[in-house]
Amino acid sequence: MRRTGGCAAMLAALVSACAHSGGDRPDRYDLIVRHGMVYDGSGAAPQPADVGVRRDRIAFVGDLALARGKREIDAQGLAVAPGFINVLSWAPDSLIEDGRGMSDILQGVTLEIFGEGNSYGPLTPAMKAEWLAQEGDIRYPVSWTSLAEFLAMLEKRGVSPNVASFVGASTVRQYVLGNANRAPSAAELEQMQALVRTAMDEGALGIGSALIYFPGSYAKTDELVALAKAAAPSGGAYISHLRSEGDRLLEGIDELVHIAKEAGVHGEIYHLKAAGRDNWPKMREAIARIDAAREAGVSVSANMYAYTAGATGLDACMPPAVQEGGLEEWIKRLQDPAVRARLIDEMKRPGKDWENLCQAAGDAGNIILIGFSNEKLKAMTGKTLADVAQLRGKSPEETAIDLVIEDHSRVGAAFFLMSEDNVKLGLSQPWVSFGSDEGAYAPAGVFLKSQPHPRAYGNFARVLGRYVRDGHVATLADAVRRLSALPAENFKLAGRGHVAVGGYADLVVFDPATIADHATYDSPREFATGVSGVVVNGIEVVRKGKHTGAKPGRVVHGPGYHGPPVH
Repeated sequence: MRRTGGCAAMLAALVSACAHSGGDRPDRYDLIVRHGMVYDGSGAAPQPADVGVRRDRIAFVGDLALARGKREIDAQGLAVAPGFINVLSWAPDSLIEDGRGMSDILQGVTLEIFGEGNSYGPLTPAMKAEWLAQEGDIRYPVSWTSLAEFLAMLEKRGVSPNVASFVGASTVRQYVLGNANRAPSAAELEQMQALVRTAMDEGALGIGSALIYFPGSYAKTDELVALAKAAAPSGGAYISHLRSEGDRLLEGIDELVHIAKEAGVHGEIYHLKAAGRDNWPKMREAIARIDAAREAGVSVSANMYAYTAGATGLDACMPPAVQEGGLEEWIKRLQDPAVRARLIDEMKRPGKDWENLCQAAGDAGNIILIGFSNEKLKAMTGKTLADVAQLRGKSPEETAIDLVIEDHSRVGAAFFLMSEDNVKLGLSQPWVSFGSDEGAYAPAGVFLKSQPHPRAYGNFARVLGRYVRDGHVATLADAVRRLSALPAENFKLAGRGHVAVGGYADLVVFDPATIADHATYDSPREFATGVSGVVVNGIEVVRKGKHTGAKPGRVVHGPGYHGPPVH
């Protein structure tokens, strides 16, 4: 009797498990994640479930009590979610140096998306030469020409996260026009569009612009519409660092909405913000304009990082006109006494037709110097521009000019521009996804030569810990959706962003009660905690909070891809 009852119980359990979820249910899996609360990326409430993985795909979601895996993860008391997508990543160089992508992987990031204005292809010989001349601490040969070749090179070298990219509007402009500040001719514009179409065929996600930086700032709206139209037939998106995030923020949003509408593409705003104290009241109106565009049927969204300081270079304190022609021409002008005198005067005022971030910061004490190329200047890393100006007995404007000349670079800097209330307001919007706007580093080797923004080590954990768990800006289910499914859907990334049968097995296991960022501006190289497991394409990259050394990352192609069959 006892034996019969046992068989009946086993049969009942088997029937229950088979009925619980879709997909085939073989009794053996390459990997099983057991006992977790599954946040599937839809925004729906989590469900207790096991996740079974075969090769690189999710094969089953449900009750796998009777199944066995070659490898198993116990997620009891933990959240199981789709791998997080870093919508604004500057990790290419750091991944060339160290393919593990430690600072992001340990936060659950399984896809890095590149291409804010500049992309790593297509390149002319002149662009390659300029690239090599401007390399900093991380040096490498530029052995590729197209964007597709670059991404394939990363995959071949071995990287832990997946990688994808937009093609840069500045890159295709520079390919055709060099560093000239002029509009393209009709023939030149057609050549630029052809480059975009080729990049889309090779798997680019769309066209990415950065309109406060040279040479992207030289592009007029009609040029950007034309490039976005070239990406449209392939399902590409238009994503942009707006022409203004401060004094002309609302006009910048209007331009992006116009481009998306005219080209018939999805439009996304990079790192949504209202920069500068005088502009903080504009954040609510910015959100209202985006909501209005969405209600009118224009596909528009945004991404953010969860900090009140941004990071760029001291070039953002100088008008684009003085930078025309590239770094060498820029530095020559800075050394001309007459140009220098006019420039210092211009830097002391808000820009009339350009974004002066030194003015937006309000004070040179709100600008931290974080990236030098010249070894003799690296001792200044972490000091404010005001500190260095005082040490040198010069004005902040003179000091910024001198540092660019001496370092022979744009000089990396963090600018405190945003209000905490606006950060919370932005993060609470259901159409906001997340990007670090940084590399993916390890606190060792060449990475110690410059100081990162703390968002490199903490952005995604900060969203989930400080702002979701503690600040209640969103439910955890919705935050997971915006970390995964939202960008995957916006950019048409097939098989990514959901915990669903048939999808790629990109997973993160984390503790919602403890996940936290620890990096600060004074100590920015502190890993986040709370993520215990990360799976990329079915392979464990993080186990029990430690990197396994695995590098299973692949190129993730956009919707227009026409290359060889993918994995």
